[in-house]
Amino acid sequence: MRFGSFVFLRLALAAFLVSAGLAVAQQMPPAEPPQPMPGTHPDVPTLRMTTNEVLVPTLVEKRGGGIVYGLKADDFVLEDNGVPQKLRVQEEMDTAPVSLVVAVEQGGMSVLEFDKIAKLGPLLDTFLSDPRSQAALVGFDSEPHLVRDYTHSGEELNDALKHMEPGDGGDAILDTVSYAVDLLQTQPKEYRRVLLLISEERDHGSKHTKVEGLIRKIGQSDVLVLTVSFSPVRAEFLHDVQDSGEQRTMNMVSALLALVQAFRKNVTKEVALMSGGEYTTFTGDKRFEQRVVDAAKHARNRYLLTFSPSSPTPGLHTLKVRLAQDYGAHIVARANYWVAEEQ
Repeated sequence: MRFGSFVFLRLALAAFLVSAGLAVAQQMPPAEPPQPMPGTHPDVPTLRMTTNEVLVPTLVEKRGGGIVYGLKADDFVLEDNGVPQKLRVQEEMDTAPVSLVVAVEQGGMSVLEFDKIAKLGPLLDTFLSDPRSQAALVGFDSEPHLVRDYTHSGEELNDALKHMEPGDGGDAILDTVSYAVDLLQTQPKEYRRVLLLISEERDHGSKHTKVEGLIRKIGQSDVLVLTVSFSPVRAEFLHDVQDSGEQRTMNMVSALLALVQAFRKNVTKEVALMSGGEYTTFTGDKRFEQRVVDAAKHARNRYLLTFSPSSPTPGLHTLKVRLAQDYGAHIVARANYWVAEEQ
């Protein structure tokens, strides 16, 4: 493709996104619940954020790397829409087993990454270090499909990963995340529920899940989403890393509008931030392997803060977590949750 044609396409795309954003800003339609995927169960239980406790996974990293251990509830300050909340730390979850769903893109440009994905199996052992832990494998192109149901065996997952085949041109990330959350919600309550998503950044072809519906679904679940994305343009990556979500407005409607637009730009990043997980990228084999290993370690070393909302107003809530004293640490915590209307 010639440079001039590329620039023209970029400008046309930018104009389209701006016009779409203005249309959304002028009239925000009510968020619709996601339609069920074929083969899923619409009555799968979810964590309804009304008067229940809200779970806030929180990673505290030292400056220069390393995890900060031993913090108590008094060491954290948690704000819900700008209002400080009384919280506690669920210490009993420190040794909980993990239910993991690995969702791997098979469509789009993923075929270029199959050599790396084939080596993923042994890296998952960090997630499955507890013999009670288990994992399932989902592949997706224009739609998600269960490749391997829950198993305690890393060997079975490794074999399935090595035999994955390229799919069609689709990249239905929204449908796949919705499908994976449903799959995780069937697991025992005492398990940590983790989704490891390996894909491109933007959705192409989801038919059953709207952005607003997925925001609700993630906001009402206790699933931690970790995403490892195919290498993006470096400038865009730097922009995404700098936007941690902390500066978003506390106005609930404005926050929802901003989140909807962010999902359309980079769904893998936003779904991770919203859940309290991490968004990372990779280029070479070694970087990919390190990203997965780091994600597994961090998933087990998160503090699990909980609180009962002092003002459980229905809709999207914005969270901010910081330390009571400045230790120069970096915090990765859940950015949003959703309060459902009372039935």
